[in-house]
Amino acid sequence: MKDFRPVLFIIGLLLATLAGGMLIPAIIDIFTGNASWQVFAVSAGLTGFVAGALILTNRGEIAALTVEQAFALTSWSWLAMTAFAALPFSFSSLNLSYTDGFFEAMSGLTTTGATVISGLDETPKGILMWRALLQWFGGIGIIVMAIAVLPMLNVGGMQLFRIESSDTSEKILPRAAEIAGSIARLYFGISLACALAYMLAGMGVFDAIAHAMTTIATGGFSTSDQSIGAFNSVAVDMVAIIFMIVSSLPFVVYLQLARGDHEPVLSDAQIRSFLALLCSLIAILWIYRLTQGNVAAWQALREVIFNISSILTGTGYTNAAYDQWGNFPLSIFLIAAFIGGCAGSTACGLKIFRLYLIVKLALRYMRQLIHPNGVFSIRYNNRPLSENVAISVLVFAMTYFICFAVIAGLLGLMGIDLITAISASASTIANVGPGLGALVGPSGNYAALPDMVKWVLCIAMLLGRLELFAVLVMLTPAFWRR
Repeated sequence: MKDFRPVLFIIGLLLATLAGGMLIPAIIDIFTGNASWQVFAVSAGLTGFVAGALILTNRGEIAALTVEQAFALTSWSWLAMTAFAALPFSFSSLNLSYTDGFFEAMSGLTTTGATVISGLDETPKGILMWRALLQWFGGIGIIVMAIAVLPMLNVGGMQLFRIESSDTSEKILPRAAEIAGSIARLYFGISLACALAYMLAGMGVFDAIAHAMTTIATGGFSTSDQSIGAFNSVAVDMVAIIFMIVSSLPFVVYLQLARGDHEPVLSDAQIRSFLALLCSLIAILWIYRLTQGNVAAWQALREVIFNISSILTGTGYTNAAYDQWGNFPLSIFLIAAFIGGCAGSTACGLKIFRLYLIVKLALRYMRQLIHPNGVFSIRYNNRPLSENVAISVLVFAMTYFICFAVIAGLLGLMGIDLITAISASASTIANVGPGLGALVGPSGNYAALPDMVKWVLCIAMLLGRLELFAVLVMLTPAFWRR
């Protein structure tokens, strides 16, 4: 059999961290006089016991992980964390089933933002903080995975972003472990800056901290059923917009900025493409809303900038019922949800670098049709693109939409209406959160969906967050053969 003891040992460490995290909302509930602290204490005890068992029974020297172990760690760690993170939701006074608790935890750790909880304004602060913490943990987890794991596994063109390069001048720091530590400190610093900005914009301390966590993670969990719209503040909207965009850019670039290297920010193809796409979508939707003549220009601009930024970055905050804007805006939002932000950020979706490469590959193919004997190369950030990377990107995109179609078909088979099935599958596999329609739209949530539908959507969230193949490869018999 394959040796997965190092994987189980690392999962034990992650669960120990999760158990420690449960003490934070417990302390908040104690200070606010809420008996829910006992729920978090019990959950922390159970999680800590399992974590200790995994650590003690699998301890030993850990060599470099093999490819199989890295794939297993990626999938199993998210599943294990979700299984135990669901306990406080299921044990709490919210009376959620384990299915609902698992859905909420999966939505948190994958930074999706889909929720089954209503009445957030009256929900205990411990639960609200736990939701924010899960998204914050998920955000830093996906950045580290995108930097240290996925490039090694050659998933969907992520090999473009290898830290270790034959050209030593391209190394940000000597080792990937140092990169991860630097990213963690940077992540905490940006989160703190976001919280302070929210407080200066008029939020209370608790709301500012909770929203800072979910903004930087581009997760979208809020402390109110009305999301950011509950604050009805231009200043709050601006802070959210700025930090959603900041969190959707590659975090490695910020490390380069800190070292005085400004060139990557100006020359990186995916950053330029992302910002160009964002500005284009904002201009198109603003002009469209002005032609409808039923909203003031400034109000239309504010709502368009906020909601397009939220959907394109995969955050899922809302400050307006955009599903009432008409069919054209809805199609724009659906497309934006699929595209997502930059690789190496907390954003979700197909990723802008893949869209950029697909467009360049299509243009090269058309040039080859015109000049069959010509040789046309594709460059990404001034480097030639290998055919291996091109194939990886195309296969990923094709598989991405096949998975979306299969999930939407399964929801339809379970009796879900067409709009809800399409938008729910799109918003979960793209890790955006709010969909379209009365059930899962910006004014609703996922609570009314049948349990089996919620489990399917949990799979969709996991697939989308772990870049599909990190999960799908484990379903093949070849993975388990020696």
